Amino acid sequence: MPRPKRQLLATAEETSNPPAVLGPEQAIACVKRGEGKNLYTVELAGGTSLLVELPSRFRSTIWIKRGGFVLVNTVAFDDRVNKLNGEILNVIRDEKLWRKQSYWPGEFSKKSVYPPNSDEEDSTMGKMPPISDSDAEE
Repeated sequence: MPRPKRQLLATAEETSNPPAVLGPEQAIACVKRGEGKNLYTVELAGGTSLLVELPSRFRSTIWIKRGGFVLVNTVAFDDRVNKLNGEILNVIRDEKLWRKQSYWPGEFSKKSVYPPNSDEEDSTMGKMPPISDSDAEE
């Protein structure tokens, strides 16, 4: 039997609001790939890769895409001997709201498509093409 709609909506609402502060064991990570069976490889801001598990309350409720961001508890499985390095606490869906928080890592800031040293004089947008010498002689 499927889960009640109110439970799905409550889970979705819970993931949309960022916490005021992060605990010392919590970190924001970027999802690199799904390993199967609710396991994901994520990369922390420092470049460390972790294998994390998606808790049962998010399974078949909220989908995680590659390149998305999650909030990870890095000490959840320290007492167990296995490959898992943590657990996903929250799936970041409203990325704009989360980026405004003071704890958002600078490594995950949006990169500009254009290089920072691009000269505006080099741009030909909205300009007529230059007249070549062969066209001027005619």
